[in-house]
Order: sequence, then structure tokens, then C-alpha cells
Amino acid sequence: MDRRALSFKSGKTLIKGYLRTPDGAPPHACLVMCHGFGGTMDRLEDAARMFCEAGYAVLTFDYRGFGESEGRPRQLISVEGQLADITAAIAFARAEPSVDPARIALWGSSLGGGHVVVAAARDGKISAVISQVPFNGFPKTVEGRSRKDTQKLFRAILSDWLRGKLGLPRRYIKAVGRPGELAVMASDEAAEIVEAMIGTGKTTWENRIAPAGILEMARYKPSDHAKKLDAPLLLSVAEHDKETPVELVLEIAKFAPRGEIRRYPIRHFDVYRPDIREAVIGDQISFLRTHVPPQ
Repeated sequence: MDRRALSFKSGKTLIKGYLRTPDGAPPHACLVMCHGFGGTMDRLEDAARMFCEAGYAVLTFDYRGFGESEGRPRQLISVEGQLADITAAIAFARAEPSVDPARIALWGSSLGGGHVVVAAARDGKISAVISQVPFNGFPKTVEGRSRKDTQKLFRAILSDWLRGKLGLPRRYIKAVGRPGELAVMASDEAAEIVEAMIGTGKTTWENRIAPAGILEMARYKPSDHAKKLDAPLLLSVAEHDKETPVELVLEIAKFAPRGEIRRYPIRHFDVYRPDIREAVIGDQISFLRTHVPPQ
């Protein structure tokens, strides 16, 4: 297979990415992969390789303000900005000579898993969607987070929002931390998995986030768009998920006309463990081959 660096514009922002193409004659069906909350595309490399070995061209990219892509402020999540980046990535894939523009599929995990539902619903021409442990709004309570911790996080969010309005440097906090730390996701599970992932090689991922982006996420419900999704949808669900609880994920399935559900007896971050990831992606490849044959 071949892997080459690429770039494209999303509005005025330069987005960086990579395109993997499989052996065999083009044009290929293409999977556009969208990373999760605070993530970077380099953490998707193993998954991208597996999809490419299955016969698919694979496009990975960093959202604006993250990883290799340009954009400021850094590490600030903009829901609409990231959706615009996905739209631009789809347009790039359709214009790529080695890709069949009529066979574009989307894959997203966590926040990216919510994004791909919305992006495909808006696009109308996506061939299939894979949504892994997708974000669909915040739970009312977060297990393991005390009231005091919640208040500290809320103060940090407001501080960062105000600093942004005043043009001051952002108020960064940890994206992932241990229980009791000031972090968006504070659990031993999250910290252990992320530490293991960082230990697997060079990465552009940073454990910091501008928390004002959480305000926009608080109003974001991808299930509101699911009824407009014409493409077949696979939801890969972690049954013991605390970050994207099953009841919220199933709201997407409730409204998606062609939704399928695959459940796994795991937690949210377990889906990134190598052994579990291999099994989950194996199911996702089977789904893709059914709805978007690689040749």
C-alpha cells in the first residue's frame, strides 16, 4: 500500500492529512476517518492500516487547531469548524483520481463518531457511516466526578470563554486526567489507556484543551440529524461506557432509518486497546464490505 501526505483548505485554514491507497487498480472506495475529542490523526494509524489492507483507500486528517493542521487558537474544539473540516475532507477525497467519488464512507470515534452522523446527513451522498462509541450529548451526571470537581471544571470553562472574548491567551486544562484532577475526562480508565497510547510512538497529541469548546458541545446532539441520514449506519457501542453512555448512543439508532448496532462488553476507552480494536474493526470491515465493496 502507499501512504502520502496531503493538505487541503477548509475555509481559510490549511488542513493536513494522509491518504493510504491499497494494492490493485484504482479507483478505490475510500474511508474518511475522523478522530475524537482532543485527538490527532496519528492515533488512527493502526486502524487506517487495517482498513487499507482490506482494500480501501483511507484518508486521515487533523481538525483545525489540532495536530499537524493549522488554525488558532490551538486545542479549541469548534463543532461547526470540525464539521466544515470533514466536509472539506470529503470534497478532497471525491476529487482524488485514485478514489471512486461515488463510494465514500465515513468513520468516526467518540466526538468524531457524532460528527460523521451529522456530516453524512448533511451531505446526502455518503455510501456508509461507521460511528464508534459516538458522542451524543453529555450525560446528566458523570460517575466519579464530585460536585466540587464539576464546579472547578465549570469555572475553568467560563474563564477560558471570557479570555477568548477578550483576546487573551487561552486557559488550558488537561483533556485527560486522574480522578480529582482538573481535566475534561478524569478517570483512571481514561488516563491508563491514553498513557499506553502515547507510549506507542511519536505523536502530535497534547494533553491539554481550551475548555470553552465544551459550551458548544453541550448544545450538540447528533441524534437530531440522524433521521436525515440515508446511508447505512453502524454503531459500535461499548456497553459499559461512562463517557458516551449507551442510552444516549441508542438515541442515534432510534432515529437513523438504516442503523445497525454492534455491542461490546467494554468501556469507552477499551475500544482503543489493540486486541479489542482488532475485533471491533473486523466487524466494521464486514459492514463496509456489505455496503461499500472495495472493488
